[in-house]
Amino acid sequence: MNTIRVVGIDIAKSVFQVCVWMDDGSVAWNKKISRSKLQDTVRQFEPGTLLAMEACSTSHFWGRTFSAMGYSVRLIPAQHVKAFVRSQKNDANDALAICETALRPGIHFVSVKTTEQQDIKALRNTRQLMVEQRTALANQLRSLLAEYGVTIPVGIQYLQQQLPEVIEDASNNLTFTLRHLLSSLRANMQALNELVASLDSEIAALSSQQTVYRHLLTIPGVGPLIAAAFISEVDATQFSSGRELSAWCGLVPRQYSSGGKQRLSSVTKNGNRSLRTLIIHGARSVMRCVKKRDDNLGRWLQKLEARRGFLKATVALANKLPRIIWRVLTDSVDFNMNKAFSMV
Repeated sequence: MNTIRVVGIDIAKSVFQVCVWMDDGSVAWNKKISRSKLQDTVRQFEPGTLLAMEACSTSHFWGRTFSAMGYSVRLIPAQHVKAFVRSQKNDANDALAICETALRPGIHFVSVKTTEQQDIKALRNTRQLMVEQRTALANQLRSLLAEYGVTIPVGIQYLQQQLPEVIEDASNNLTFTLRHLLSSLRANMQALNELVASLDSEIAALSSQQTVYRHLLTIPGVGPLIAAAFISEVDATQFSSGRELSAWCGLVPRQYSSGGKQRLSSVTKNGNRSLRTLIIHGARSVMRCVKKRDDNLGRWLQKLEARRGFLKATVALANKLPRIIWRVLTDSVDFNMNKAFSMV
């Protein structure tokens, strides 16, 4: 009996493309379905049918919806689907490519996020937006002041500290109009500071409800933001080892090997960019105080820095942190220095 092997759904705002691929490799049908009729269409399939979608906007909502209806759901990273799009790009070809990719071995599918995970991610994304706006505002303030011959040392903290004095200083060449403008922009920056602080508190409060949050904070270089990011982004059970998690973050060496000759170069920078950025910052925070550490981690980093230099030691630590995080998430235990750096 020819049964359905996989159903590929190309997600959109109002019109969805649904492709039904059978066990014999044939396509039963591949057609457009309106948003209002999508669930009714899916209900025609047997419970347990595999539904595949790209991991993109609204995919987690549909993943939770279809899972609750009794279907098996796979969310596929978009870069893997692109390789299977044949000929011209259109919705029908995209849906067919989703079907093919869903059955490929060796692909790390994206776990469907819970509403709690999406809440944390929503707060993180909003915080990142506020930080970017604050940085843009600081750059604008510096450029405005520079046009009038006023410079402030590098660092947003110096800008916030010295800006009131600059506005009140009658000896500089600032006009009344510019002083009024700078006062307004400073008020905006203060409002952004308060919003960022409020979001930090909310992220920590929401993340602390997860049992692994406290364990993650015991790892050197892992603070509240990094711990919250891994809680909201990572399902440790989908990785068989810590190296797989590190590779998923794009922190393993790029390989270009052929004919039995192994060639390794810089990190791949594949996978989750936001996690990779946070991990690099966490590694830098540890490296700043490495001379003061008298433990296995400190000795390992000092030897590595003496042999390979500061930057490569930082990247090496960033490569190791996801491996440690994977173990902590998998076993739900605190960080153990002797196990993580037992060979030092």
